[in-house]
Amino acid sequence: MGIHKKKQKNLKDYDPEEYGDVYSLTAMKSDTRLFLCHHEGSRTSKDAMELFAMVEQMRSKSSLTPVFTSDDWDPFEEGLVNIYGILEVPPYKGIGRKPLPRLIPPEDLKYVKIEKKKVGETVVETVKNIVFGNKKDILKMLEIEENGYIGTSYVERFNLTIRASLARFIRRGMNFSKKMRMHTKALDLFQAWYNFVKPHDSLKIKINCGNRRWGYRTPAMAEKFTDHIWNLGELLGFRVPVK
Repeated sequence: MGIHKKKQKNLKDYDPEEYGDVYSLTAMKSDTRLFLCHHEGSRTSKDAMELFAMVEQMRSKSSLTPVFTSDDWDPFEEGLVNIYGILEVPPYKGIGRKPLPRLIPPEDLKYVKIEKKKVGETVVETVKNIVFGNKKDILKMLEIEENGYIGTSYVERFNLTIRASLARFIRRGMNFSKKMRMHTKALDLFQAWYNFVKPHDSLKIKINCGNRRWGYRTPAMAEKFTDHIWNLGELLGFRVPVK
């Protein structure tokens, strides 16, 4: 998503390189809506690699490689191969130079790209393109049926929450970020608030306790990081343990 709305024509020779359009790439765990990480940069394969490297760093090495879903953006595919790919040397046919090693996606890498076809501003068709992996295995890992929903609507709703919560993400506004560092820190604070303070409607569970029918949960509660909804005082007063 585009931020930092200082127009290119107003840039001066002495302006820092970080001025201009900056994009925030985000990753979310779909079952618990946990906001995993974010990366600020441009729209390149290198930026996609930075995002997936952070996701991989968080993953337990004993767990399965997750199923990745995204909208139609080619650098995600290249980024996944660069982070999870394995080197393979093509067989030499005895003619010309020996082939160089190349990265190929491993068998356990699963990636579904959601392509939306539009007529004007109206979405007329949604196409699920399985880029890596077997359809049967993907459906099993996502715990959905043969014709079940695979999409990115929860991420699109998440992007709306970001724009509604952080004025610096509103297009053509006066609250655009002036410094990359402060922009990243603002998103860090939003990430903590989203995971620990904001209850998510899709995570509520039926409890039927007295007058309460539903128990609301945050992504951090769904992940069992905490047993209650935090308030802002608790979040801002929390001391991060020194490693």
